Amino acid sequence: MTENTIKEGKTYAIVAYITIIGTLVAFYMTQDKKNAFTAFHVRQGLGLWLLYFIIGYMVSGFDNIMLSTSFWVFFLVLFTYGIIGAATGKLHKLPLVGDFFQNIFKALN
Repeated sequence: MTENTIKEGKTYAIVAYITIIGTLVAFYMTQDKKNAFTAFHVRQGLGLWLLYFIIGYMVSGFDNIMLSTSFWVFFLVLFTYGIIGAATGKLHKLPLVGDFFQNIFKALN
């Protein structure tokens, strides 16, 4: 991947992690001019947000501060890892779930 591709897609790659709306905005704004760097981070961000909502729904059924705290810390670390990777121009997959997200959402270019 060229430096120019990374430079052009860096802003939307960062936006892809900020909210689920940011992920959708990054996806739709890059449909006219495809960018592989942004597409990588959109796949990671979309998977992370969907996993966040699914696990968050399950965790909300428990009234346990330890479980809730570990949920928040886990996702804070993953979102921070993704944002830092996007800001520095790296294509590091998220730990534990990155390969899964890339395979599931490979149709999103």
